[in-house]
Amino acid sequence: MSAEHEVRAVVWNRAKANSEGSRSDPVAEVTDVTLPTLQTRLRRRWRFTMSLALGATLAASCSIVVPGGGAERQTTVAGSSGPLAVDDGGSGGVPILFVHSFAGSGAHWQPQLAHLRATRRAVAMDLRGHGLSPPPLDSNYSVTALASDIAAVADALKLRRFVLVGHSMGGAAAVAYAGMHPDRLAGLVLVGTPGKVAPAQAQQTVAALNADYDKTMAGYWESLLVDAQPGVRARLQADRTRIPRQSSMAIISAIFAFDPLPPLAAYAGPKLVIDASRVDNPGALFRQAPGIPYQLIDGTSHWVQLDKPQAFNDRLDAFLAGVKGNLK
Repeated sequence: MSAEHEVRAVVWNRAKANSEGSRSDPVAEVTDVTLPTLQTRLRRRWRFTMSLALGATLAASCSIVVPGGGAERQTTVAGSSGPLAVDDGGSGGVPILFVHSFAGSGAHWQPQLAHLRATRRAVAMDLRGHGLSPPPLDSNYSVTALASDIAAVADALKLRRFVLVGHSMGGAAAVAYAGMHPDRLAGLVLVGTPGKVAPAQAQQTVAALNADYDKTMAGYWESLLVDAQPGVRARLQADRTRIPRQSSMAIISAIFAFDPLPPLAAYAGPKLVIDASRVDNPGALFRQAPGIPYQLIDGTSHWVQLDKPQAFNDRLDAFLAGVKGNLK
């Protein structure tokens, strides 16, 4: 049945139901819902149903044995505004949940997942509208909404207490989650996570994006890719094009509106910032919150975990060794 036929069937069934309820003009009762509106609703419902079906299929069938680390499982969990894709594997130790950056996915953490799963459970998720997670049904990309994605994954996987690692946009979401659920975290690692952006700078950037989105976004992305390894650069250039302009603008505006300092202060547990050394400036999060320990890695792009995975993993290992006593 075509979408239009489905819509007409809905209209007819409503009209029939209203008529049986003794309303005088059943067809008139549904004219406030236009044909395009009902088509949109049905398409959204179909996409959501198909996403859940795909997630159920992945959860049932995609299990890979990881040497020394149990089973690796590709699955989905129900988020507040649609299904969320999850890569779950390994066992033992305090669990770790990784959250990616803008235009990224859980695949950005593959070097870390492979490194950690021999000794502990390590999980990577795709935030709404990224990777294998469909765009949110309510089009909400606020940092609070992204934090709710983290909460949905942590709850569904029964991560009672875990270490949360977030990169850039995912770091902002991780900070928001830590402020709301400080008792759930054994540790918080923020990678390339922005500090509070000055309003004038935010307004200037948004104005430039509105004036010439493609040119401004390309220039911004290029600035993040300075010192990137060739393979990392090619991969990230492709990633950027997967996020539609409307979603990009919503995400960027949401990050500009978010102040990470209050929720960061609300979390008193172990914290660490890891960043590229070239971004050491007054706007960096570790400069705005000087009490937080930080580690800088030379010669990398914004994606330090991809450019120099061994150096990143060494710093992460050292941090994890210090959170063992923070599990109660």
